[in-house]
Amino acid sequence: MSGIPVANILYVEDDPDIQTVAQIALEVVGGFTLKTCSSGVEALEAVKSGCAPDLLLLDVMMPNMDGPTTLSELRQLPATATTPVIFMTAKVQAGELAYYKSLGAIGVIAKPFDPMELSEQVRELWSQGH
Repeated sequence: MSGIPVANILYVEDDPDIQTVAQIALEVVGGFTLKTCSSGVEALEAVKSGCAPDLLLLDVMMPNMDGPTTLSELRQLPATATTPVIFMTAKVQAGELAYYKSLGAIGVIAKPFDPMELSEQVRELWSQGH
């Protein structure tokens, strides 16, 4: 899979302000195509409705269904059963990072993130994960 560019990202973030900043950073600065969802349930519905992303970008702390639970549910769907995932979180202690990696994450992006660096961070983690 090496050398395959990431283009389509399913981005799940419950905070509208963070969602807007990341969307601008990834679409305008990074040139990615984003499907943005405000909850894990919304992400599941998007995938069931035909969204087949190259990459999952998941917030960890969300109400009702957190990022790890959302990932677990997405793994049950054929379109996202093996899709690479990057978590975004303020919780970046060593034990937490190890936990996210154990869930299959190719990386973790710390919040708050630098909007001008976000797309490059995604590309770097993508290339390391492939």
